[in-house]
Amino acid sequence: MKLQTIPLQRKMEQAITLLERRFLERNELIRLLLLGIMSGENVLLIGPPGTAKSQLARAIGQLFGTEHWFDYLLTRFTTPDEIFGPVSLQQLKQDQYVRKTSGYLPTAQFAFLDEIFKANSAILNALLSILNERIYFNGREKEPVPLLFLIAASNELPDEQDQLAALYDRFLIRYEVGYLKHASSYEAMFNLPKESLPVVFSLYDAKDVQQAAKEVELPEKLVYFLYRLKQDLEEKEYEISDRRLSKIAHVWKTSAAMHGREQVSIWDTVFTPHMLWDVPEDLPVLKETFEQRFMEALKEDINSELPLRKYNQIAQRWLEKESDLHAFQFKKEIGAKMGKEAAENLRVLLEEARLEIEETARDLRARLLAWLQKEKDLAAFIREKNYLIADAEKYAVKYAHLRIEGERTLQVLQGLYRTIFDREIPGCEYDYTL
Repeated sequence: MKLQTIPLQRKMEQAITLLERRFLERNELIRLLLLGIMSGENVLLIGPPGTAKSQLARAIGQLFGTEHWFDYLLTRFTTPDEIFGPVSLQQLKQDQYVRKTSGYLPTAQFAFLDEIFKANSAILNALLSILNERIYFNGREKEPVPLLFLIAASNELPDEQDQLAALYDRFLIRYEVGYLKHASSYEAMFNLPKESLPVVFSLYDAKDVQQAAKEVELPEKLVYFLYRLKQDLEEKEYEISDRRLSKIAHVWKTSAAMHGREQVSIWDTVFTPHMLWDVPEDLPVLKETFEQRFMEALKEDINSELPLRKYNQIAQRWLEKESDLHAFQFKKEIGAKMGKEAAENLRVLLEEARLEIEETARDLRARLLAWLQKEKDLAAFIREKNYLIADAEKYAVKYAHLRIEGERTLQVLQGLYRTIFDREIPGCEYDYTL
């Protein structure tokens, strides 16, 4: 199906604006939650009390209309009846153990479960199939669950994590929520909007996105990107389950569908680090590992505009011959004797060097100048790639790093030319102070 991306983008931007006015320093989390809703993946929020985890989850529910919402605070005393519905006495008289699920989690389309790890094993085990397969085992029957999205929250991770590994793995998106850090946020905190949020989305928005995502292609280069990332993490002794890798690819496809792309782009992967960690302390290392792969992929992505690898290969090729060519030029100047065949070969090679270095340097200079023009409004360019990115300037810096790499290659080419030919490359002036 063809997704109407412009109306969806307007709704997403409206929702982001509404939420950011109420939840300070939560820009990335807000976008991640909206992406999670559209992809139908479960989200786990970890953080101390008083960080607005519950309030944010309920605000997300308001954007879709609270009649579709199930909300519950779990404790070790919570019974399955409170979550899945009471046992039907009529069915029990007929020796059928069936719950009346209407109005409870098995019939909800959005849900928030607070302090999820405090629930007992009877509840947690029943949640497994709901979270993953969207199925509830009601007595002997398997009932399909209309759940589109579930947010869970906890003040802390469980100590007995091995026993909860299956449940934990079903939360693809994980985010650590902390207290406010900036003075300006504390100044604004006492004047936040109090009115209820309007309904911005319909259920069909999420369903349409998920349907469109099924038709998005994951290109081979992104499959390889994910595989190499998995290898990098394994080398650092981080394990990622096959289910988690599959779900990560699904979120990428969802992002691509939301942006009207038929194929996943590297820009659809930007939130991946929040789908990798088991404990929040691992996030910095995982982010660094991901960013290294992202930069490599970004370099490939801009290859048609700034083919840095090609320029580097050409520069490296002539660097390896620099000594021979410089020596040949010196011998010519002092009239040193050389073999006729060797001299001819070096003369041909010298002319080849001159032509290729001149052509490459001029082409690289022209592309760098064009790139500098693009950098004047790079933030807008990045938002076109992914309007969910909160900090476009962060990625603008990445582009600047790639441009600087190109400038270094241009300097190498100019230095080579001066060494070999004792003059500047004609028509290749460049202001490196820009």
